[in-house]
Amino acid sequence: MATAVRPALSVAALLGIVLTHGTARAEPQASVGVTLGAAGAGLDRHLWDTTLFHAGLRGDVLFGRAANDEFGVGPYAEVLTHAFDEIQLGAGISALAPVLDLFPLVVSTGLYGRWSGDAEGAEPGVAAALFWGGRSYNFHSSYSVSAGLLAQMRIGLGASKETSVVLAAQLDVALLGLPFVYAINAIRGPSPEAAPVRRAEPAP
Repeated sequence: MATAVRPALSVAALLGIVLTHGTARAEPQASVGVTLGAAGAGLDRHLWDTTLFHAGLRGDVLFGRAANDEFGVGPYAEVLTHAFDEIQLGAGISALAPVLDLFPLVVSTGLYGRWSGDAEGAEPGVAAALFWGGRSYNFHSSYSVSAGLLAQMRIGLGASKETSVVLAAQLDVALLGLPFVYAINAIRGPSPEAAPVRRAEPAP
């Protein structure tokens, strides 16, 4: 149990750094991404007994940033499944460290509930995650597009003693939606408002 608490202490330390910088002039920045990859899962504290397909949706809101080179901290929430025979819902705290201006590290820790066929009811658990990828501060909007790699360690605290290691790509929902937007615009064609206005010819 002490090992599971260490990620929370690390994020708490980063939270203290962010608060010392002040957040009065910073706007919150939200981001939502789809996670796709593999999960090494096991029961009874066995690590990586089997490899399962992982899919999920993860979003957060970071406070305290006003530029790319500043720290940020805020809540996150997630929903995910491994092999589509279970569902996990989780939430916690994320902290962003600007190791590179456009490619920061985001460290997260939190709690989750797991529902599956091998457990009676919901099982609680703790999770720690590390994201690295593109996520720049958006000076024109409160939404920040992000895409990168996600690694997670998830430790169940229920009777099954489930553990899982997740390695996934995280793709922003805004990026995933672009092909559909282009396809819809292509089908609709140019709007009448976009047609050039012809000037009236002068009378002879």
